[in-house]
Amino acid sequence: MPETHADIREAVRKLCARYPGEYWRALDRERAYPTAFVDELTRAGFLAVLIPADYGGAGLPLGAAAAILEEIQAAGCNGAGCHAQMYVMATLLRHGSDAQKRRYLPAIAAGDLRLQAFAVTEPDSGTDTAAITTTARRDGGRYIIRGRKIWTSRAAHSDLMILLARTALPDAGARRTDGLSLFLVDMREARGNGLSIDPIRTMMNHATTTIGFDDVPVPAENLIGAEGEGFRYILSGMNAERILIAAECVGDARWFIEASTAYARDRVVFGRPIGQNQGVQFPIARVYAGMRAARLMVEDAIRRFEAGEPCGAEANMAKMLAADASFEAANVAIQTHGGYGFAEDFDIERKFRETRLYQVAPISTNLILSYLAEHVLGLPRSY
Repeated sequence: MPETHADIREAVRKLCARYPGEYWRALDRERAYPTAFVDELTRAGFLAVLIPADYGGAGLPLGAAAAILEEIQAAGCNGAGCHAQMYVMATLLRHGSDAQKRRYLPAIAAGDLRLQAFAVTEPDSGTDTAAITTTARRDGGRYIIRGRKIWTSRAAHSDLMILLARTALPDAGARRTDGLSLFLVDMREARGNGLSIDPIRTMMNHATTTIGFDDVPVPAENLIGAEGEGFRYILSGMNAERILIAAECVGDARWFIEASTAYARDRVVFGRPIGQNQGVQFPIARVYAGMRAARLMVEDAIRRFEAGEPCGAEANMAKMLAADASFEAANVAIQTHGGYGFAEDFDIERKFRETRLYQVAPISTNLILSYLAEHVLGLPRSY
């Protein structure tokens, strides 16, 4: 069983207590970035938890990052403003060069640089990563990037970006994912040098954007790993991403269940607490059981990831089950609160919008089911 990281959880809860619902509601109205919250998490060392101690980080395993993100969500806060720094880190740590790590990791650990942006999806490719058309053309000691990305969240609040681009078309008969390469882009240099960032206003405060690359130069030494191996490299990062998002969803589910239980216990209608009615208490009990089951799946995925075992199926199942648990808990919370569930001051509607995202991102439930059908159950490929 993975470590519970009790000390880390307690420290995160204390930090989050300084950022109550009023803080998040104000940001939500303006679609503003939680700068103060992210800065304090950084100063506390939580965003450097996966960076090795040799580079100034804590050098802890993925389970510690999962514990941090779960507790952020369980406290009613929103870790989406910074969670990418944790799961993107897995790709850089596993496949980045020693020179790249020495150059960037200490500054990230110290909070001098933010690595928050992960640019993969494109307007016409959607979740078909092999269909991306953004190109990286070698030009002497640099690559020239041209193309467009979408749903690249936090790009406007990040210094560094990990970018997937096509350096070559696959040969006849080769895999469609061949020829994809991974780059570490310094957006401080790229802004005003061919890089454009345009915000997308969404139903939740997620700071997501579209990004244009109009012949953006990137030094050749910023290629991560070998040219043409980018898709393989991001797979390990995607497993980390799905596990950490799953931990967030478990935290969301915990928050909704606690809110529902407290309200059902205290709200009196027809002379009795509404929580005395089985029509109210049974749905809460059911989503509690779903949350606990999802948490076990998350723990199994963490254990396998930390042991270096294959965990694609477990990471996907953890993400799907936890996203389902949080969304069902959100529905129950609204139903339990009745009209108050739609009132801004109760934070239910805000958290409902935030957790609804994870039915779609970072991978849709349908694609997870297709993955399990093909790679676990041995059924014919459906797409």
